[in-house]
Amino acid sequence: MILKRTGESRFWKEDTFGNLQFLKSGGYMKKLRIGHLSTMYHTSFILMGMDWLEKAGIETEWKLFGGGPAIVRAFEDHELDIGYIGLPPAMIGIDHGLQIKCIAGGHVEGTVMIATPEFLTLEECRNDRTLFLNQFKGTTIACPPAGSIHDVIIRNYVKEAGLENDIDVLNYEWADMIPEAIADGEIKVAVGTPSLAIVAKRYCDANIVIPPERLWPDNPSYGIVATCDMIENLPETLLKLIELHEKASLFIRKDTEEASKLVAETIEIIDADFVNDMYKVSPKYSAGISEDYIGSTMRFVDVLNELGYISKKLEQKDIFDLRFVEELRL
Repeated sequence: MILKRTGESRFWKEDTFGNLQFLKSGGYMKKLRIGHLSTMYHTSFILMGMDWLEKAGIETEWKLFGGGPAIVRAFEDHELDIGYIGLPPAMIGIDHGLQIKCIAGGHVEGTVMIATPEFLTLEECRNDRTLFLNQFKGTTIACPPAGSIHDVIIRNYVKEAGLENDIDVLNYEWADMIPEAIADGEIKVAVGTPSLAIVAKRYCDANIVIPPERLWPDNPSYGIVATCDMIENLPETLLKLIELHEKASLFIRKDTEEASKLVAETIEIIDADFVNDMYKVSPKYSAGISEDYIGSTMRFVDVLNELGYISKKLEQKDIFDLRFVEELRL
């Protein structure tokens, strides 16, 4: 994508000599501190494996976290400028007074439910949620950290079926520990990312029992979140980052096999076939923020409030700053 800096802009204007002047600018910052997860379908691993950011003059410091809530805590401790994060934990942080905004999308429908072979799929239960969940009475569903998007989705799913007293949800601070728990026989059912689904299928003989589009359509599995200080003072850095984030998203969508090879080389502990299979579980990657993305995000407001994660009804303007995606026409 080529960024067209022509016409009226929310971020720059032409001076009397026709030169572009940013409305708020302190130059590219020396080092951008970016919080990310081990979630392999995030563009973080594409950007780590390419030299695009370096060529754009953006030096980065990547920091790995176990889940979205840990990234929120790092924002609170002023350790991050940018975060790859599911929007519910970001919304919890905003409710608590954290000055961050979602400035770009990333992916939707990134939560799947898996189980060992003795359990039926939702489809095999005639898409009857209550009939499906009844088979898990007395069991424990493993899940990434409390307040993560996966945690909110499954707790709401169980609650709507009236089974919150019959099915426990056990949160793991590091989601990567869940496959080991399944392999050891401690857990038989879990929710998490497409990565978890492929690991569980390969090594734990577990299957997807609810595909991502059936748990919560268009859910904002992750977006790019930035501090309000960054948004106010260094919009050009963020704009360039989002442009490259979309370039990486397009790479995943259009050249999936090559993207898989790059991610496998970057991570080193998995093969390209694994990454390719993971991409196919939920292939909706984009830096844009669609109306469906916003609408699905706002559905979480009532759920987060009912579950006690937030204390007030957040509005769209509290969560999103759309100027960047509008500038890039995403």
